[in-house]
Amino acid sequence: MRRHARRGEASREVSVPSERGADVGRRIGVGLMYGLWRPRVLGSWKVPATGPVILAVNHSHNIDGPMVMGVAPRPVHFLIKREAFVGPLDPFLTGIGQLKVDRHSADRTAITQALDVLSNGGVLGIFPEGTRGEGDFASLRAGLAYFAVRSGAPIVPVAVLGSSEKRGRLLKGLPPLRHRVDVVFGDPFDAGDGSGRRTRTALDEATERIQKQLTEHLENARRLTGR
Repeated sequence: MRRHARRGEASREVSVPSERGADVGRRIGVGLMYGLWRPRVLGSWKVPATGPVILAVNHSHNIDGPMVMGVAPRPVHFLIKREAFVGPLDPFLTGIGQLKVDRHSADRTAITQALDVLSNGGVLGIFPEGTRGEGDFASLRAGLAYFAVRSGAPIVPVAVLGSSEKRGRLLKGLPPLRHRVDVVFGDPFDAGDGSGRRTRTALDEATERIQKQLTEHLENARRLTGR
């Protein structure tokens, strides 16, 4: 399925991410995550059952995205750095509805696809820190605020804990086999102030509100899980 680009993007066409593909990705993720590790999922019922939703996920290990994709109650379309789309992973990730994004520029194709996911009532997954780091939501980029304010979709904070605390013996880049990884979903919240403003000031204010909510959720998740 294809659609014409939004106004101002010439006549370029942008493919709409596959909802069916994302559901296949979820099924694959379920098998891999529960087969290799021991996910403990808390609060998944807080994710709205229908309508557009943004999952804001902390990011300290490469398995965080696949983990959330596998345990989330709905299929998720993640914004993933384009560097991950190499070799056979390119058609595979695209086929399961994931979005390729250039982190070093204003990637209009990725922006359009992400907004299409939300306008079609889907679930968009974002690592708001922009890259893998400490996973503490300490440094947020403005992209999350833009998508939330532009679409009006609620944000559900997601804390992935335990994915980076130990290294496996066989595959040192991954957690040990059967290691417990906690995924804690938080209460949905709106990023905007209700005014509908999309100015730079409004986005900066929304980013501050988002960071406060995400940080509080991470602290609560750590207390809840003892991590």
